[in-house]
Amino acid sequence: MKKTLFLLGCGLLGTLTFSSNAAGSRNKPIDNKATKETVALYRNLHKLSKKHILFGHQHATEYGHGWSGDPDRSDVKLVSGSHPAVIGVDFSGLSGRPEPVIERTKETLRRSIADTYDRGGVTTVAWHFTNPVTEQTGFYWKDSVSAPAVANLVPGGSHHEKYKQILRSVGEFAKSVKGRDGKLAPMIFRPYHEFDGGWFWWGKPHCTRDEFVSLWRFTVSYLRDSVQVHNFLYAFSPDCTYKTEADYLERYPGDEWVDMVGVDNYADFGRDGRYNLTAGIQKLKIVSDYARKAGKLAAFTETGLESIPNTSWWTETLLKALKTEKMRLAYVLVWRNDVRSPTHYYAPYPGHTSVADFMKFYADPYTLFETDLPNMYRRRWLIF
Repeated sequence: MKKTLFLLGCGLLGTLTFSSNAAGSRNKPIDNKATKETVALYRNLHKLSKKHILFGHQHATEYGHGWSGDPDRSDVKLVSGSHPAVIGVDFSGLSGRPEPVIERTKETLRRSIADTYDRGGVTTVAWHFTNPVTEQTGFYWKDSVSAPAVANLVPGGSHHEKYKQILRSVGEFAKSVKGRDGKLAPMIFRPYHEFDGGWFWWGKPHCTRDEFVSLWRFTVSYLRDSVQVHNFLYAFSPDCTYKTEADYLERYPGDEWVDMVGVDNYADFGRDGRYNLTAGIQKLKIVSDYARKAGKLAAFTETGLESIPNTSWWTETLLKALKTEKMRLAYVLVWRNDVRSPTHYYAPYPGHTSVADFMKFYADPYTLFETDLPNMYRRRWLIF
């Protein structure tokens, strides 16, 4: 490991256990039947976020800059020697496509998630969900073509039964993903992200607050209580349009329906050459502060700088922001490296001009990569 932080296994030092006092009793998943491994992941992320942050990359091991489908490969590993601690995948291919395509997608996803679990990494799941009412429009909102679907998916809606069928498919898939130890692989499920914008069909301009909250609550309750999915942690992540805690919570479904609060923010971190780190830090602080009050996990669920033209972005922008205000964030995830595009990538690959700065980011004791992690799926681990 690059940092002498953790001693795995037994002996030598005292075993760290988690408090069961009143203050700590809130720090548990909203699913009372969550698997032991899912509970351990939740509590270990809480503990680690006090002094560290896990680094994540979307689709890191599925494909990268100029390659796809190679075993045990990621651009981050090629550069640093370690996979990211958090690997992002997407359930976008589990509906709205021909059944044979869906089955092939499931097999690829199952292998990817299980491999991450077996290596000791963490999986987070986005859901770029095809509009069930107007499937031809995909997950983006298309004016004059897309239908405002949220009202049709909630109980009483015209497509409610179809939505339940989709959720059953998602849930049965989740219950099929097991590691070599025979245990279900925990996942941080992050549906309906960036809902405060208008680019997705579930966005704020296309449904009322009550409709969105109803959709969120039904989604969680159906997966958890009807389909009996017990290896999910549920993450709530708007885009960065808010300025206050009240703004942030405007469509929040309630503490009993959320395990993790997060934010997606590219705009304040260099998109189109614009930087507003003061605003970006303040928005992260709102998330972190609320999580601490509510006993939730917090995360920087998406960010990044496309093509990374700023070669010191990793330390002078991202790391600087993360270390400010003594925030507690479980992970930060940057977006994907496209296979074909020469410019659509968010993590360095060998030879990229930001590699030297990324290695400083990697070496900082605050950041954790996969090889730095303790056993995230056990309730006890040791610290030097």
